[in-house]
Amino acid sequence: METSIIQIGNSKGLRLSKMILEKYHIKDKVELILEKGQIILRPIESPRKNWEDKFKKMAESGDDQLLMNDVFEDENFDEWI
Repeated sequence: METSIIQIGNSKGLRLSKMILEKYHIKDKVELILEKGQIILRPIESPRKNWEDKFKKMAESGDDQLLMNDVFEDENFDEWI
């Protein structure tokens, strides 16, 4: 399919037809992949989808421990007041 690049303010973009948006379930965002001379657009279902299940599995397997301290010895808390 051939499509034109259109002016959008100071930028340029592609206009996708309603049919394409519906067929590929594209809502507000797409993932843009630059690969071997190609530009691939991939629909993003929803950010953080299934994170709750993944965190639960991490906790069950004991893989949810801190990798570093959340407070550093040289941290100055006065800066936050």
